[in-house]
Amino acid sequence: MRAFGKSQGVKRREDVRFLTGEGRYVADILPEGALHAVFLRAFVAHATLTKLGIDDALEMPGVVAILTADDLKAADVTTPIWAVTARDQRGRKGAAPARPILADGAIRHVGEPLALIIAETRAQALDAAEAITVDYDDLPPHMALEVGGPTIHPEAPENLAVDWMLGDEEAVTAAFARAAHVTTLTVRQNRVAVASMEPRAAFAEWDGTQLHMSFNGQGVWGLKRELARTLNLDPANVRVTTPDVGGGFGMKSMNYPEHFAVAQAARVLGRPVAWISDRAEAMQSDNAARDLTSTAELAFDADNRLLAYRVNTLSNLGAYNSQFGQQIQSELFSKVLTGAYDIPCALLCVKGIYTNTTPVDAYRGAGRPEAITLLERAMDTAARELGVSPFDLRAQNFIRPAQFPYTTPSRVTYDVGDFARVLNRAQDLADIAGFAQRRADSAAQGRLRGLGLSYYIESILGEDEEDAAIEFTDQGRVALYVGTQSNGQGHETVYAQYLADLTGLPFESIDVVQGDSDRIARGGGTGGSRSVTVQTAATHGTAEQMVAAFNAFLESEIDAAPFSFDDGIFSAPGSNRRLTLLEAADLARARGRTDLLRHHARTKLPGRSFPNGAHVCEVEIDPETGALVMDRYLCVDDLGTLLHPTLAEGQVHGGVAQGFGQAVVEDTIYDADGQLLTGSFMDYAMPRASDLPMIGFVSEPTPSRNNAIGMKGCGEAGTVGALAAVSNAALDALWDRGVRHIDMPLTPQRIWHWLNEAAQ
Repeated sequence: MRAFGKSQGVKRREDVRFLTGEGRYVADILPEGALHAVFLRAFVAHATLTKLGIDDALEMPGVVAILTADDLKAADVTTPIWAVTARDQRGRKGAAPARPILADGAIRHVGEPLALIIAETRAQALDAAEAITVDYDDLPPHMALEVGGPTIHPEAPENLAVDWMLGDEEAVTAAFARAAHVTTLTVRQNRVAVASMEPRAAFAEWDGTQLHMSFNGQGVWGLKRELARTLNLDPANVRVTTPDVGGGFGMKSMNYPEHFAVAQAARVLGRPVAWISDRAEAMQSDNAARDLTSTAELAFDADNRLLAYRVNTLSNLGAYNSQFGQQIQSELFSKVLTGAYDIPCALLCVKGIYTNTTPVDAYRGAGRPEAITLLERAMDTAARELGVSPFDLRAQNFIRPAQFPYTTPSRVTYDVGDFARVLNRAQDLADIAGFAQRRADSAAQGRLRGLGLSYYIESILGEDEEDAAIEFTDQGRVALYVGTQSNGQGHETVYAQYLADLTGLPFESIDVVQGDSDRIARGGGTGGSRSVTVQTAATHGTAEQMVAAFNAFLESEIDAAPFSFDDGIFSAPGSNRRLTLLEAADLARARGRTDLLRHHARTKLPGRSFPNGAHVCEVEIDPETGALVMDRYLCVDDLGTLLHPTLAEGQVHGGVAQGFGQAVVEDTIYDADGQLLTGSFMDYAMPRASDLPMIGFVSEPTPSRNNAIGMKGCGEAGTVGALAAVSNAALDALWDRGVRHIDMPLTPQRIWHWLNEAAQ
């Protein structure tokens, strides 16, 4: 059996239905007669909730029911929403205050759900929500990213959610004491809204025995488990499905209060209940991302070699622990703490802070963009202070190929890499030698040009095991059951392509089945760039098992042995019988061997993979207005073996676009009272196609040793590299005008302010 696919960029089979309006999203598949649900949401950031007056609303036309926290308690639906707490190397565990489904006695952020109104139409539910009276006593909100302030949860004195540390403090202190040079940089990473194309949505049905929930998430099994636990149901009586999903980016992988409230409403009423978020609601209630301030310190010896790295971070968790909120800037940040560099020792200290804002959780990269942005901006600062090229300083401190497998100070083992080769390729293709002339040409037109470099590495996250099943159906087709969930990445194409490459099964005959907890026993869902790497490993294992079973069957049926399988054909020496897998399956069906028509395997990767690469960005800035234009962008990425180069390039392009968005235009802003000031696209800027140049993409692979294909994942690589590349380019453009520090977002107003401040 071949170990590698053909790596051909076949056309995405999903695109026809998506581009012709035939996608099937949650709102397209609502059950007949479904009721419509609307959430009444908090309009203050911090208060004691004393009463909800629902009587008038219940009398309004079309209103079927209104659920409050009291109704949930009466039904014994009181289990708080599940979230992971972080534990550091000293065993200290984060705070675990309960997060209710509907606010119960306290309001902790604008947008928190207070009640669920169910009516025959959405318009009727919205009208009824306006008729509910809310009595509350204001409490002072805590909005600052600092320890202390008005208490949000009694379980977290001074609003300190987690105090987390990883590293060798003694060794780091000693290294800094003997350092010839220390670079210190504080970086603020702005809060962003995920803003998926399709807002969150769900509907639930209850037939008296089984609960069925359909939602637009990133995996069905976590929600299945939590619905059963929270609603006190047998897991066998809970089915969760996911249709097409219009973007997830991490934000849709979590459990939210709305899921449980809608499910309980369907169970109480015995009718389907649907909830479809709108954009304003999404901005108030979807998990936000990033929102941290970090101070980085790099210690160098007299030869500019890194001795140690120290980071202190304050991270905003919002009002509650979201599912992975405590882990993002601690454990996940630490996965790539020291990046691609050979740093003998490091220390990461993180304080997670509760504030009266929307909870914060994973967004494309989940901790790795934050870690790499900080480190790569610090490396650029160090290069300026040391008077050396940022390319040379990085190359001098890279982990060398002979050092792999390499265990970092964070106790993460990188399997393979050749960072210097990738950087050299980027330096050549980006025409660094011609930059001085391009800068002069820009200056002649009154514009400031800067060049920025970022060398990133990221760690594939999520479960390292996955299931796959292959079934031959009566219609002459093949079903491939997978445990991941496409959110638009092209899984239906790439999984079918890989199975076809492995087995010779016709690509057009393979149906990829995903997102149904009744049809697929278990799975890890999609997140952390895991999907294709882990799922193809499971498919590979299942295909090997399937071929071995058919070999044994054919040897018992046909007077020839031993049978072998090569290039999609079973054959045996001395025999003219040659069968494809479909023909072998037909023979098995004719012989009554139905056991051969379905094969299943669960496969565990021997280790993670670590995509890495060099991103080079050039920007132009108009000093009169502060407007920034990204003029050139190049990605030279080591994503290992590319199974589908076109899809990989598209993933990198999308990641760069999202990184540009955070770096230049996006910013979630609250006022001192906790009111969201950026609650719509009128106030929250998003990147546009016109903002981006043609993004160059070049593959410079070193195949991973931790999977049969040699893949490294690519879903988040673009974002991990982009934030620092854009920021470093902007500071380079502004440096000669006296600007010494910038923070994202690099909006015209902020850049204009920095320029004028430097000129004074």
